[in-house]
Amino acid sequence: LVWVLVLSLAWLGPVLGAEEEENGEVATAEEEEEEEEVLSDELKEEDGVLVLHEHNFARALNEHNLLLVEFYAPWCGHCRRLAPAYAEAAATLRDKDSPARLGKVDATVQTALATEFGISSYPTLKLFRDGNRTHPFAYTGRMDAKGIVSWVQRRAGPSATLLQDPDTAAAFVGSQDVVVVGFFKDLESEAAQVFHEVAGNVVDMTFGVADAAEVFEAYGLSADTVCLFKKFDEGREDFPVDTERGLDAAELTQLLHIHRLKLVMEFTQETSDDIFGVKIPHHMLLFVNKSSSEQLSLRDGFQTAASSFRGKVLFVMVDVAGYGAEVLPFFGMTPSEAPTLRLVKMDNNRKYQMEQDVFSDVAIRSFVQAVLDGKVKPRLLSAEPPEDWDSRPVKVLVGKTFEKVAFDETKNVFVKFYAPWCSHCQAMAAAWEELGERYKDHENIVIAELDAMANELENITISGFPTLHYFPAGPGRKMIEYKNKRDVETFSKFLENGGKLPEE
Repeated sequence: LVWVLVLSLAWLGPVLGAEEEENGEVATAEEEEEEEEVLSDELKEEDGVLVLHEHNFARALNEHNLLLVEFYAPWCGHCRRLAPAYAEAAATLRDKDSPARLGKVDATVQTALATEFGISSYPTLKLFRDGNRTHPFAYTGRMDAKGIVSWVQRRAGPSATLLQDPDTAAAFVGSQDVVVVGFFKDLESEAAQVFHEVAGNVVDMTFGVADAAEVFEAYGLSADTVCLFKKFDEGREDFPVDTERGLDAAELTQLLHIHRLKLVMEFTQETSDDIFGVKIPHHMLLFVNKSSSEQLSLRDGFQTAASSFRGKVLFVMVDVAGYGAEVLPFFGMTPSEAPTLRLVKMDNNRKYQMEQDVFSDVAIRSFVQAVLDGKVKPRLLSAEPPEDWDSRPVKVLVGKTFEKVAFDETKNVFVKFYAPWCSHCQAMAAAWEELGERYKDHENIVIAELDAMANELENITISGFPTLHYFPAGPGRKMIEYKNKRDVETFSKFLENGGKLPEE
């Protein structure tokens, strides 16, 4: 096909040249028209989104006091997925008569703008306010239409509602399930400014602010305090402003995200973003079948235990007969094992099983504390080894056999850690099989693979697929991660050179 293309171009070249020569005046006129169009500062739209370039960017900033700009690359999959949501957000803002507009810049073409605003990944969204070109704000919201609209709208008006008297404050506090009120004696203070900054970024909560003495008194406060009011669990959480340190934006944001959640979250499609987004380091899970009233009653003791670990451990109830059934394979479980308890460390996915049959709050608290203190060993998943695991060119390892094979001091073992659903793993499968064939009779080189979805290892965490690790012969339990081309010849050079590629 390449040769056909080359020959076609060779044949068409003189013809095209002759046509250009005959129609020289027309071509020149068209070029001038295109150049004039490119240099114009006219603001055009695609799907309600302003199409921006270096010649109309200044005009867009001048005409729109609040302008959110997406810097994208046409080939970027994330950008393509964002495009319909971005267009929907633009339409919603226009329907709401918002002063905010959305624009986009092809950063691969408009390189001067990309350089000016330090664009290094796609998509990158920046908010420009009041025509200020030098200090845009980084977008920190969700990448969906609702998230974009909420984030922009919060910046279109005041980030917090001023509550001038106790009646107004009471109505505000009772208006939603969760609201946040900042009580500041001086609304121009540094702490109050930090509060407004947080209110501008945390768009999934509603914020109010008060400075009147009678409002302070109505809520039993005498000093600057941020209060979170909720219609469940504790009802109210107070975060006093430290007189020396003031308010820290990141710390306050995390506290608000933690305390806005219920003590026990049920795992559903609607709550999953909150559960994984709050960044609490441990999750304690109660697996039950909600159709069983007996199992459902276990929630009471579970909730009582949860109050002792607010912010350290997130307590989650999973219905094994509902939405939660999708996560059971991750734990190597079946619905028949409910009710049962598991604790997961989120940084490495280590799982701990509570062995007791007692589900009291005392037993649960004791188990959670023991895990936090490092007194409980993780429960590691392991499949059963196939009968012919050792007779294949590529040895099939499982959790139970990994240590014996990988850390055999007489062998150099090259292991592929994969996930069955991973397309990258599937793409390199043939090369790995060929590598196994090449070294199947080698005295001290072993080619192996391990399904990291069905098997877990105590001291090795796999965070991406495929991951390739080389375990050299000799003492010391050494491990070298392979990060290079995934083809047979490069693999072979790596192995023949003792676990590193030659200098060339």
